Amino acid sequence: MKSAVESLEPTKVKLTIEIEPDDLKPALDRAYKEISGQISVPGFRPGRVPRRIIDNRIGRGVVIEQAINDALSDWYREALREHELSPMGQADVDVTRKPDPVAAEPDLEITATVEIRPEIKIPDLGNVKVVVDSAEPSEEKIQEMLDDLRERFASLKPVDRPAGDGDYVTIDIKAEIEGEEVDSVSGVSYKIGSNTMLDGLDEALDGLSPGEETTFNAPMAGGERKGQEGLVTVKLESVKDRELPPADDEFALMASEFDTIDELREDLKRLAGQLAERDQVIQAQDRLVDHLLETLDFPAPPGVVQKDVDARIERAGKDSEDEAVVAEFKADAVKAIRTQLLMDALVDLIKPTATNNELIGFVARTAQGYGMDPAAFAKAATDAGELPHFAAELLRNKAAVEALRQITVEDADGQPVDLKSRLTRPVEQALGDDLAEHDGDAAIDQSVVDEALVEEVAIDLESLVEDDKEA
Repeated sequence: MKSAVESLEPTKVKLTIEIEPDDLKPALDRAYKEISGQISVPGFRPGRVPRRIIDNRIGRGVVIEQAINDALSDWYREALREHELSPMGQADVDVTRKPDPVAAEPDLEITATVEIRPEIKIPDLGNVKVVVDSAEPSEEKIQEMLDDLRERFASLKPVDRPAGDGDYVTIDIKAEIEGEEVDSVSGVSYKIGSNTMLDGLDEALDGLSPGEETTFNAPMAGGERKGQEGLVTVKLESVKDRELPPADDEFALMASEFDTIDELREDLKRLAGQLAERDQVIQAQDRLVDHLLETLDFPAPPGVVQKDVDARIERAGKDSEDEAVVAEFKADAVKAIRTQLLMDALVDLIKPTATNNELIGFVARTAQGYGMDPAAFAKAATDAGELPHFAAELLRNKAAVEALRQITVEDADGQPVDLKSRLTRPVEQALGDDLAEHDGDAAIDQSVVDEALVEEVAIDLESLVEDDKEA
């Protein structure tokens, strides 16, 4: 087999693959053998039908066609490996020279046009510096945490006044599209300002008094009409104000293990410092990625971007002809794809390794995050072909951890920040699977890893990652 590559665009190439008679012969042998076992010819047992009979019965051209179809993916993959190309998505394949069915030794030529991953040259990470926020918790943060704790012990009291931001209200709400009622619900509790229901609901309720109603337009948040614009009518039934308990020693005794409010505040300061240290690691990764995206010039493959944009528009139920919507989704798609390409380049540079047990742990903890049974989640992921994605994500996460060990990190005050000690803690004490080190079996919560789960994901990690790159 001979192959040549022609660059069409920075992220698109055309492969020309010439299949010589010696390369086509094994595929023809397999095709004849398979067809021989499928057809019934008097006087011959299945699988023993001679080739001349097959040629007469169904035609040699049909056999050649089947041979090409069966072997095409192997030839394509071999050409990709020969030229060290990483495809993104499916190739557009064309048989440009078809074999002559009457030729004793037929050959053929195939072209495959495909988008590929751009070349990304990661700089020496030892020369990269990022700046993160200080880990010293502010008084505002401590007070915010104290107020959050007080919220848990707050009481709701009815008030006779118009509703405002932060109030808890009881509402009746219905939605219509072109005069047809598509949804309605009564007696719903809602916190104004939470923005957890319909767009525009918070603004509609602000200033409304009990017994009053108003209307506004909003896209439907779910159901068959999700994304479609509807007329929403909301009636305010009651308004309640959340009354927080005073922050005193009595509250500290009620809400914590401490005797005084000063002791409670000191403990909240400690917790705030731990959260700030965690946030520093997350910020360091985000700012490292942003720095590399800004300084490295590489494109996102247009076809991959368009596919992503189309999917985003469909999920959101938006108008694909709306230029503003398309531009917004395109910007998001370009950044997301460039980020993934960058992370894959870090994987290629750092070459992290992972075991099947680490993948099992990663899948199990992902399942826990969704509140699902790990074995059932693993089976669903396997059936949906999602395991290559999990394997690739595991390696990207491990590459990110190693990259953070190599860069220089300072806080906003110019003080050095040592991330290395934080990145070697057990998963449960550090950041979770997005940044924590996976230290072999020790990083796995064995309580969620049973035999059924092991059976589901006992696979070849390397092949999975390659499958993800081609998806």
